[in-house]
Amino acid sequence: MDSPRIQANSSASFLENHPVAEIRVGDGASLQRQVTERDIQLFAAVSGDVNPAHVDALYAKTSHFHQIIAHGMLGGSLISSVLGTQFPGPGTIYLGQTLKFIKPVHIGDTLTVTVSVISLNTGNRHVRLGTRCINQDGDVVIEGEAEVIAPAAKLRIARTDLPTPMVADENLRYDQLLNATQSLPKIRMGVVHPCSREALEGALDAARLGLIEALLIGPEARIRSLADECQMDLAGFSIVNVPHSHAAAVKAVEMARAGEVDALMKGSLHSDELLSAVVNAQTGLRTERRISHVFVLDVPRYPKPLLITDAAINVAPDFDAKVDIVQNAIDLAHALGIARPKVAILSAVETVTPKLRSSMDAAALSKMADRGQITGGLVDGPLAFDNAVSLAAARTKGIKSEVAGNADILVVPDLESGNMLAKQLEYLGGAQAAGIVMGARVPIVLTSRADSAHSRIASCAIAILLIAHRLKALA
Repeated sequence: MDSPRIQANSSASFLENHPVAEIRVGDGASLQRQVTERDIQLFAAVSGDVNPAHVDALYAKTSHFHQIIAHGMLGGSLISSVLGTQFPGPGTIYLGQTLKFIKPVHIGDTLTVTVSVISLNTGNRHVRLGTRCINQDGDVVIEGEAEVIAPAAKLRIARTDLPTPMVADENLRYDQLLNATQSLPKIRMGVVHPCSREALEGALDAARLGLIEALLIGPEARIRSLADECQMDLAGFSIVNVPHSHAAAVKAVEMARAGEVDALMKGSLHSDELLSAVVNAQTGLRTERRISHVFVLDVPRYPKPLLITDAAINVAPDFDAKVDIVQNAIDLAHALGIARPKVAILSAVETVTPKLRSSMDAAALSKMADRGQITGGLVDGPLAFDNAVSLAAARTKGIKSEVAGNADILVVPDLESGNMLAKQLEYLGGAQAAGIVMGARVPIVLTSRADSAHSRIASCAIAILLIAHRLKALA
């Protein structure tokens, strides 16, 4: 195929076609495109072709090509792009296409896609074109012929600006969490009242992944009936038989105090029922620290994990409680590998306002961090939500801060605001959520009864990292 006389310009603000009267044999056009993982994911999402050879890196390693390859029709769609936007361009009617897939296209390959006129009939405007895709090494990867009806009249029209599609890899940070635990020993996890499908499935899946040794604490007959109903195999799993959820909470805390389990996971009982046993002054798991909860969120539009605290336990924390809440979150961030977490103390505004208690608390907490009374993180506040997570918002408001626009941890004023924020990010922002209770003798996975097994597994991985971090600090 001869070199075409027209080169595609994908950045041009207009599209201009080539009507049949202008077309000659040998004419054509080409474009270049580097194939990215995002291209492949988008094509899979639009086409529904989720063949694991294209989207599953682990499977792809075992395939004939030993790595992910692009869909053949992804290359074919680039040929369509040249025909419809460059040559002959707008007004072209695609009649047919033959394709021969000669070599695979890998992530990172740069394709030169060329069309060139083989023959034309000016009477009916039918044009036959050779089509070819060549990679950066000069190898032909796709070859074929297209037949089109060329446009009759000259057109020059504005290029349509398309919205930028967003691809969120829901498993990226989940996989990163699991990978971080691979070299760590499994932990003994007391699963408290696992009497719903999600609670039992999450515990069993975490055990089968090698994360935990699950001890199921609850009514044995009910647990076994649920397992039979959901076709879950309980072979090899220990069940600590107690009559009801309250007894399960008390027994779980007793086992944690005795060192029989390393961590606890809430099942299908209410959070208050478990926490009342945890905070019992005589028989619970309290330490000198206030107990608080930390959400660990993977938000698609945020470039790193985002921790939110406290959105589950402390309803309206006073200042002393907030000191512990901040320190607990910093300690968890360290366990997750964030060496110097940036902590944004949230308020409705970014200025210190005596009438707004949250802004006064934020200023005092920031000063405590400056004086070494809160350690291990960079703390700043008050910051409104927008300038805590958006550099553009922070710059617009003239805020100079290492935390603003780049926070790792968001400390909310109270449980209501924190819970709404976390749930909004999860249900409207597509965030994946995990969570854990800090400040007790052992980590406590405090997932919602509506949380998926995926969320419970991620929370187990966080508990493992936290325990390993504590052991390392004691060594």
